[in-house]
Amino acid sequence: MGHRHRTPPASPLPQREGVDAVRVRLPADPGGAWETVRDHLVARFGSAVGVERVDAMFREGRFVGLDGPVRATEPYAAGRYLWFHRDFAPEDRVPFEVGVVYRDERILVADKPHFLATTPRGSHITETLPARLRRAWGLPELQPAHRLDRLTAGLVLCVVRAGDRGAYQTLFRDRAVRKEYEAVAPYDPAVALPVTVRSRIEKERGEQAAREVPGEPNSESRVELLERRGGFGRYRLSPATGRTHQLRVHMNSLGLPLLHDPLYPVVREPAPDDHTRPLQLLATVLEFTDPLTGEPFRFTSGSRLLPPAQWPR
Repeated sequence: MGHRHRTPPASPLPQREGVDAVRVRLPADPGGAWETVRDHLVARFGSAVGVERVDAMFREGRFVGLDGPVRATEPYAAGRYLWFHRDFAPEDRVPFEVGVVYRDERILVADKPHFLATTPRGSHITETLPARLRRAWGLPELQPAHRLDRLTAGLVLCVVRAGDRGAYQTLFRDRAVRKEYEAVAPYDPAVALPVTVRSRIEKERGEQAAREVPGEPNSESRVELLERRGGFGRYRLSPATGRTHQLRVHMNSLGLPLLHDPLYPVVREPAPDDHTRPLQLLATVLEFTDPLTGEPFRFTSGSRLLPPAQWPR
């Protein structure tokens, strides 16, 4: 048996602004297209950042192997690992703080604000939940065990040690975590509540909004009305599954799109975040049995949505 799945070596570069260095493994080159390390990195990254930037990163010693900075002229060697830190574009700071509702040696349960990304993606790299928590708490291995939409606020379970992450991710994969959300949305007396919504949700790559399509259901949400005032209500949403935008899609399908939702029922043109109009969706409860200790946990968010006095009239 070979060693195709052995663990890659640890990065020789420390994190920068709470963000890991990019790891590159040089692939097989049966056609001999790359004589030097530079040849491959130019082919791989030159179209995105420019050949001049790749050469500048070599001059600055930004590409690093296990034995130190890599020279542009070094011969190509398939299987070799390299690391580098990407150039961070300036990011506007999300003007809300991350709450922490629990912390032990294994897990940290964060109370994420609206607009803060759960994982690095696209233009959100340094202004993300793990980057902030790593910097603030000195926890370089911290990773979220699951995803929460950037526009949604509330509880996120994070794992402190990388080696424990799989055990906690399995809880979510096996639907062993009970989750509750609250939302503010229109009230319609014609919609009989409580109701359990089941449908098939799919999200195409490159599309902002998910959609319901015919077929075997892959999503399930229970919707309950907690209170109403005028034409709006506060709802408890309990998802049994975790499809992308599931609660937003299901509320929209009931004719009750969430207040300040930029995608449902109509996708609005991307615009800078309006921090005065956060999506009215909050992950309020996480309940599970710790897979490593057997201890039962139930966490509740300290955040709140708009009070009824501020709902539209």
